[in-house]
Amino acid sequence: MIGSLTNAITSSISVWGYPAIFVLMTLSSMCMPVSSEVVILFAGFLAYQGQLDLFPIIIWATAGNLFGSIISYYVGLYGGRPFIEKYGKYVFVKKREIDWADHWFDRYGHETVFFGRMIPVVRAVISVPAGVSRMNMGKFLLYSTLGALPWDTGLAFAGYALGSQWHKITKYFNAATIIVGVILLAAVAYFVYAHIKRRNGLRNG
Repeated sequence: MIGSLTNAITSSISVWGYPAIFVLMTLSSMCMPVSSEVVILFAGFLAYQGQLDLFPIIIWATAGNLFGSIISYYVGLYGGRPFIEKYGKYVFVKKREIDWADHWFDRYGHETVFFGRMIPVVRAVISVPAGVSRMNMGKFLLYSTLGALPWDTGLAFAGYALGSQWHKITKYFNAATIIVGVILLAAVAYFVYAHIKRRNGLRNG
């Protein structure tokens, strides 16, 4: 499955160039199964071959990242909170806890958006809670750009430096994705466990 997706990504970039980078990075920022690491590393390799240029790669990749993030932001803004308030009770999420999450994001949201752009998995989903928390759009775009730009730049130069060996580094990102995914699942599991325990405690009390 991963091999097929990688082939589809590299084939699209080889044929369509910069527009493909933009579209693929947009999809990657909307939680679609598109690896931004593969997109930019391979584009950097094409720059090494002289088919593309590094600076436009970085611009198109970052623009796609921001465009997809804006779409995800509005999904959270217009659909996120009402959905959570309506169905959250089935997983023990109550309105006061959503209010607390909004307060937390209002307080630390800037840092979360900035650093989240450089963490596998997290970088693809961070825009939704930003929208749910109604983070100021100007600040959202600023911190998203500041977080995405060094990530995109680093990957592009890495792909250029590695040349035909660009694909070897992707295994490290795959491992990082698995680790982050496990951590996120553990966090969700603990969240549910804590709510069940507290709920049972209230009943027994």
